[in-house]
Amino acid sequence: MDTPQGPQTGRILVVEDDPTVAEVVVGYLDRAGYVVDHASDGHAALQYAARHWPELVVLDLMLPGMDGLDVCRTLRTRGPVPVVMLTARGDEDDRILGLEIGADDYVTKPFSPRELVLRVESVLRRSHSAATGEDSPLLRLRGITVDKAARRATKDGAELALTLREFDLLEYLLRHPGQAFGREHLMREVWGWEFGDLSTVTVHVRRLRGKIEDDPAQPRLITTVWGIGYRFDADAASIEG
Repeated sequence: MDTPQGPQTGRILVVEDDPTVAEVVVGYLDRAGYVVDHASDGHAALQYAARHWPELVVLDLMLPGMDGLDVCRTLRTRGPVPVVMLTARGDEDDRILGLEIGADDYVTKPFSPRELVLRVESVLRRSHSAATGEDSPLLRLRGITVDKAARRATKDGAELALTLREFDLLEYLLRHPGQAFGREHLMREVWGWEFGDLSTVTVHVRRLRGKIEDDPAQPRLITTVWGIGYRFDADAASIEG
């Protein structure tokens, strides 16, 4: 897939039961150059995905029958795919839960269709960059190894099951050991957002700690720097080309 600049290519699955919202979202993505499939419920979405695995899913949380969270969980068991959630503005708990089970981004209703397209482009751009392994030396630090070209991370030799954003966040922190970064900085550099809900960063840090720390309640790798943000602590780091 080409990096999202100019006319786009790639298959996107839109899962939305509101016909008006679906028509707008599908229309904008179609005009941006994507091949778009539309499913109005979770079961249909999984059937579409089984026939044509999408490069990205735009997923409404509130769906009849199987809700968006269950759809996201099921997709994650089948393979890696970026997910952009659509949520109601007041559904903060669902939004955080969606991020915790692996969604890469979210847009709250009502939303600007153009903003949604930009979010989709941002997620796909980073996914494409990760898949091609651009500028990706091997990183090793305190038992953690990150191979961006292979899109693989391990701890003490055991593979880590990371989402797209968790991988990007870990790779960024390992590339800058000992440096403290605020949530705004991480949102800009890892997510590519100039604005957004900073709880997105907090949730991903918590999830990442749960996967790499011996005791996530007392993190020794990704530590909190009070008043600033987060830092990957290291006595020594090696970057191998």
